[in-house]
Amino acid sequence: MSRSALADGVKPREVWAWAMYDFANSAYTTTVVTAIFNAYFVAVVAGGATWATLAWTTTQAVASIAIMLTAASVGAYADRHGAKKKLLALTTVGCVAGTAALFWVGPGDVLLAMGLVAIASFFFGSGENIVAAFLPELAGDDDLGKVSGWGWSWGYLGGMACLGLCLAWIVAAKGRGEGAESFVPAAMLITAAFFAVASAPTFMLLRERVQASPVARAATEFSALAQRLRTTLHEASRFPDMARFMVCLLCYQSGVFAAIALAAIYAQEAIGFTAEDNIKLFFVVNGTAAIGAFAFGYLQDRLGHVRTIALTLVGWLLMTAIALGSEGRAQFWVAANIAGLCLGSSQSASRAMVGLFAPVARRAEFFGLWGLAMKMAAIAGPMTYGLTTWLSGGNHRLALGVTGIWFVAGLVLLIGIDAQRGREAARRG
Repeated sequence: MSRSALADGVKPREVWAWAMYDFANSAYTTTVVTAIFNAYFVAVVAGGATWATLAWTTTQAVASIAIMLTAASVGAYADRHGAKKKLLALTTVGCVAGTAALFWVGPGDVLLAMGLVAIASFFFGSGENIVAAFLPELAGDDDLGKVSGWGWSWGYLGGMACLGLCLAWIVAAKGRGEGAESFVPAAMLITAAFFAVASAPTFMLLRERVQASPVARAATEFSALAQRLRTTLHEASRFPDMARFMVCLLCYQSGVFAAIALAAIYAQEAIGFTAEDNIKLFFVVNGTAAIGAFAFGYLQDRLGHVRTIALTLVGWLLMTAIALGSEGRAQFWVAANIAGLCLGSSQSASRAMVGLFAPVARRAEFFGLWGLAMKMAAIAGPMTYGLTTWLSGGNHRLALGVTGIWFVAGLVLLIGIDAQRGREAARRG
């Protein structure tokens, strides 16, 4: 970790503590959303019903709508009160508790599972927005991509670590003759504990630099935040490159979120993977994603933000084509690892781009808008996939083909974004 990449007064240990939150919360996305619980929900909880994939994507959509409606207001509240760490602690407790409660979900508990996942995903996504708002305080303006890449790459290693623990537990449980209805709930407890313990350094070492500003009566606070959300959306027109990027982000992240939420389901339903196969696959893919996030973070600062994102979108389209043509496991392994490279880089690059375009005094607020676009994408992409499988009678290959359209749209919208112009707009505020 190079000190030259950090903002004035920032110590490397503080950046490490910030990155540890990515390390910790990746446990949730990796085990619950991507590799274990999603496939368990479709095959065991919902009994493999034709509506099961749509039910899963609807659950994620409900959580994303809740985040979408609150993201900018939460960001404005954090800016006004200097309360990012307090809010981050609240969201962490909520996600950890919701994940641990999945221990009690078994066959047929569809509504319980949907409710708990929606709650945990809401707290996870809200915390993701808050921790992202620390990035511009920690990194120099010319090194946002690099520092963001450190966080994302460390995060994928956290996902690998948690998956490794879950895999060890599952192998031992299967050796004892236990089935998925036994070992998957226990894996959720492992995930919750991992998130809680690994996030501790963040709260111990990360500083809250934004000071609380004077506020009016508490009774008027929430109406003021609602007005601030309307103002934020209206003032986005003053930042045309930021506004265009948000639409671009919405499109390509729709495809990314579909891949994250449904890769294990696609592997299980279209390719024939088992739960253990999926864990092994995503263990390796997390390593690939860590490499992608780290390497592309450096590439982004050299090549430029827009070109780097364009390169990742081409990779996503290549992944889609290979996965669609996969008849066996070997081809799907290739497609999945290309997705891993692109996943780490596209996620890191988008966070750094927002950091570049956000005015200094309104960073949490603009990262709230980033969260708004991300959650709209988390609704649109998975729901497109889920509706396609439902309407087509379970055709997962068709659903993946439709998902590829989101990457094409993102690539087209990326044309015309001027990073330098967007940066100058942010400096003018």
